[in-house]
Amino acid sequence: MKPATMVHSIGEEAKERIIQEFLPFIRFTARRLRWRLVPGMLEDDLISAGVVGLLDALQRFQPGMVKLKTYAEYRIRGAMLDELRAADTLPRNVRDRVNVMKSTYARLEHRLGRMPEDFEVAEAIGVSLDEYHKTLRESGAAIHLRFEDFTGRMGEEESDNLLNTIPDTEGVDPSLIVERSNLQRMLANVIKELPEKERLVLSLYYWDELTMKEIGKILGLTEGRVSQIHGQALLRCKSAL
Repeated sequence: MKPATMVHSIGEEAKERIIQEFLPFIRFTARRLRWRLVPGMLEDDLISAGVVGLLDALQRFQPGMVKLKTYAEYRIRGAMLDELRAADTLPRNVRDRVNVMKSTYARLEHRLGRMPEDFEVAEAIGVSLDEYHKTLRESGAAIHLRFEDFTGRMGEEESDNLLNTIPDTEGVDPSLIVERSNLQRMLANVIKELPEKERLVLSLYYWDELTMKEIGKILGLTEGRVSQIHGQALLRCKSAL
C-alpha cells in the first residue's frame, strides 16, 4: 500500500472515527500551546491545524515503522507549531529573550514567594534594567492577554458571565466551559495581586481603551514608562499562569 493512498483506502467513515479518537489529544495539545497564541489567533485555529496534521499523518503513515498513535501525535503537534510560527511576526531573538524572561520570572516568584520586581528579574537574567525594559517594549505582540475573558470590571468581586447567557447552538463540551470559567477566575485573582499602578494601566488601556500617550498624561508619566508598566504587568500575568 502506498502511503499517499492510505487516507483514501481507509474510507471516510474510518477516517472520521480516527479523527474523533484523536480529538481529545488535539484539544489537549491546543490548550497546552495556547499561551503562545499571537494577536488575531484563536485556540480553534490550533485545533484546525491539529486536524490537518492528523490527516497528513494518515496520508504519510507507513505501517511497521512506528505506531500510528506515536506518529500521528508527532504530526499533530508539529502542525500546530508550524501554524504558530507562520503567524508570529516577532523576531526570533526577541521571542527567545521573552521566553527567558517568562521562565526566570516564574522561577523567582516560586523562590521568593511573591511577584518579583523588574530589577530582580533583570539581575537574574544578567541584563541591565534598560535592556530588560527594551525587551518588554519589543515584546508587545509576544505577551498578549485576551481581556475579553474577564467579566465585569476589574476589582468587582461578582459579575455576570455573559458567555453563560449566549445560547450554545454547537453543544460545547461542558468540561471546556468549566475550564474557561476556572481560567477567568485565575486571571482575575492574578490581576488583583498586581501593584496598583499596573492594575490601573491595564484598566485604562483595555477597559477604557485609552492610548499609551493618553494614559501617560493622566498618570503624569512618559509614554515609554507607561509601555514598560504595561509590559511588566502582562509578564507577571503570563508567568503566574
